[in-house]
Amino acid sequence: MEKIEKDKILIQIGEKISEIRINKNMSLQDVSDICNFEKPNLVRIEKGRINFTIGTLVKIANALDIELKDLIH
Repeated sequence: MEKIEKDKILIQIGEKISEIRINKNMSLQDVSDICNFEKPNLVRIEKGRINFTIGTLVKIANALDIELKDLIH
């Protein structure tokens, strides 16, 4: 997978996380606390600036009370 394509996917997933979080009236701190992440790390994930594991996505999906497929669909 080319770097540009990978970066685009990270940005799209990050935007989806942000959209769902906002629609559920959850703050960055709320989700960070539930996931046991530092808030700046969640910010970087939402902005597509860092790569993340499936395990991280599972934690975020659980914190948002959604299924993993909802983040990557």
